[in-house]
Amino acid sequence: MLKPLFLDDAGPSSVGQPVARREAVLKVTGEARYAADHHPEGMLYAVIAASSIARGRVTRLDVANASAHPGVIGVMTPENAPKFARHPDLKDSNPFTFRLDVLQDENVRYANQPVAVVIGETLEAATEGAYLLAPRYESDVARVQFDAGEPFTPNVIGGLYPPNESKGDVETALSSAAVRINATYRTPAQYHNAMEPHAIVAQWNGDELTIDTPSQALGLGRARIAGLFGLDVKSVLIRSPYLGGGFGNKALISGPQILGIMAARFTGRPVKLVLRREQTFGPVGHRAPTSQTLRLGAQADGTLTAIAHHSRTASSTFDDFFEPSGTLSHSLYATETISTTHDAVRLDIGTPLFMRAPGKAPGSFALECAIDEMARACDMDPLDFRLKNYAEIEPMSGKPFSSKALRECYAQGAQRFGWTGRPRAPRQMIDASGLLVGWGMGTATFPAKMFLAEARVVLREDGNATVACGAHDMGQGAWTVLAQIAADSLGLDLEQVELQIGRSDLPDGGMAGGSAGTATAGTAIHHAGKDVVAQLIDMATNDERSPLFRAGNAGVIARNGRLSRSDDEGRGETYSVILARAGRTNIEGKGNAAPDAVAQGNYATHSHGAVFAEVKVDPELGQIRVSRLVGAFAAGRIINPRLARSQYLGGMIWGVSFALQEHAIMDPRTGRPMNANLAEYHVPVNADVPSLEAIIVDEDDPYVNALGIKGIGEIGITGSAGAVANAVWHATGIRVRQAPITLDKLLWSQPSHARDGSSPSRALFD
Repeated sequence: MLKPLFLDDAGPSSVGQPVARREAVLKVTGEARYAADHHPEGMLYAVIAASSIARGRVTRLDVANASAHPGVIGVMTPENAPKFARHPDLKDSNPFTFRLDVLQDENVRYANQPVAVVIGETLEAATEGAYLLAPRYESDVARVQFDAGEPFTPNVIGGLYPPNESKGDVETALSSAAVRINATYRTPAQYHNAMEPHAIVAQWNGDELTIDTPSQALGLGRARIAGLFGLDVKSVLIRSPYLGGGFGNKALISGPQILGIMAARFTGRPVKLVLRREQTFGPVGHRAPTSQTLRLGAQADGTLTAIAHHSRTASSTFDDFFEPSGTLSHSLYATETISTTHDAVRLDIGTPLFMRAPGKAPGSFALECAIDEMARACDMDPLDFRLKNYAEIEPMSGKPFSSKALRECYAQGAQRFGWTGRPRAPRQMIDASGLLVGWGMGTATFPAKMFLAEARVVLREDGNATVACGAHDMGQGAWTVLAQIAADSLGLDLEQVELQIGRSDLPDGGMAGGSAGTATAGTAIHHAGKDVVAQLIDMATNDERSPLFRAGNAGVIARNGRLSRSDDEGRGETYSVILARAGRTNIEGKGNAAPDAVAQGNYATHSHGAVFAEVKVDPELGQIRVSRLVGAFAAGRIINPRLARSQYLGGMIWGVSFALQEHAIMDPRTGRPMNANLAEYHVPVNADVPSLEAIIVDEDDPYVNALGIKGIGEIGITGSAGAVANAVWHATGIRVRQAPITLDKLLWSQPSHARDGSSPSRALFD
């Protein structure tokens, strides 16, 4: 469907080349159509009426008044909503099935829960109708205070992670350590806030359903919808060629999307439902708060002897999603004794779900700050301390790494940043304008994952190919990198490849989540392309009329739409000639992707990196500015360095946001989020990150998958938040262990070098 706009000088293969985004012009000219851009004939508008309480029940809705408003077509409530073939609270063996709020009853479980849907001829009519419903409630005291909940041991993400794991006798190792630290770090609730809010345009045609909605997992979404409405999976078509950001909360079908489908069935007409910004704070997932206690022990020379990482998180009262923050400590630093434990509390909130680098982002903030504190306690440079405790094998599992170029990341990042000569003590650097300057660093890591996927490639008699895979592009560049992989596997120029993605009626492309989208869909496409080439080779080498007759598979190469002998490239023929002689108009190849059981069982597979941060702090106001970020990352084979750098930079910016800005504020009286908008829920703008640099470190991984590629989408955040926090300490001497680090925390915190036990003071003024 898309062909490249232009191609840099890529030589025989575009893989590894900085090819421009294929969809770039479509996006900047407005030709790329997102979900809410669709307007089928006869379309109605649906608007959610959301609860203003966090716990209780709806006692009254003024349906008559809302229905009487001009332009309102109908009001959908628990009393008249279409029924389901499968109850939305039921779960199955899929750990990614979560309960939905879709007007099952009058109970309210969190603020912003949908309590009714108003459908109108215009958006204005539906919006006014929702206002006129004027819900009344029987309200209970909301339980939204993280520290007030009763903790229990959770089943972390449907059993994907054991809540408690250990190796060695941690308590003995800690008690005998020459140097110890014990510190608690807190991270807040955060919300995805993608540029594109959740939206759906739903159309029924009998028992066939067509949906335009952003999706990071078309196959999972299609199956979920079919199950709820009792449909054959093939009768559900989801179209999602473009997403305006997902970050995890578009991986699973949410309640508001189901409500849009219900509204279309309720009215018998196409319906569009788009969430307002504040309505995304509740029913579509978020990152839960954490409180993490790190206890580290070390020998006098700085050798780590123990890591104990306890994480407390929160979930809703009605479902189970728990951040596995402690698991990060399994894989980074060499020690013989490790313990990670998790517990949780239940709150009157929407269920937290996957958010960029789930578990790893909050876990790395805590661990990287603790490692910095231990380096200080051992009187070592933070980089030297990390190198001293470099893990040659994965500490918890004992498995060798499939590849690990973290030393090179440390070296290249430190050299580029100018880390050598950094004063060890805090508050030693001041710039010309009198601002305190601090340098900090953090180690970045993220597991290299892969899901199941399928792909189909059709090579036509004109020498061009169509590649079909239900993959997803949420801005990371899949339209481009998947086409590069396809062209490379087929031995074609990129201009000869037509890529079809973003539809559920294509072969299932797996999930664009867990930084696994390219590895998953790309591997399936790679195998499908190789299948086509293998068929061509078989046709040519077994045909007496071909110059490749009896050349054998090992003696044939595919390049530039042509097969030729490897020992004599002049002897060969084009794909078109081979097909024409065989009387074929096309060849179809199929490919699959699945995690390699041997590699997964025998190796620890991770991407790695190192991030170095410079901050400047106003000593009178406490205002913090990040002035420089340099990250160096190793993630196996890089398909497109231009787009890889873009992903790394995006992750690093999110790390700045995590460390300094993002947090949801809940009203303890009502349980409502108080900053559910982009004016008060702060995320970085250009002025917040003036200098960014991402270095791509070469790495070859022969085990992780057929392409040797690892995920790059989430690793950038895991080193950056800790690096910024550590730089703030280095600038001020104040260790703030709670994200985000805001100026009030600096002004009213005690310097970390204070030992007299005095009350907190306005330390920056001292």
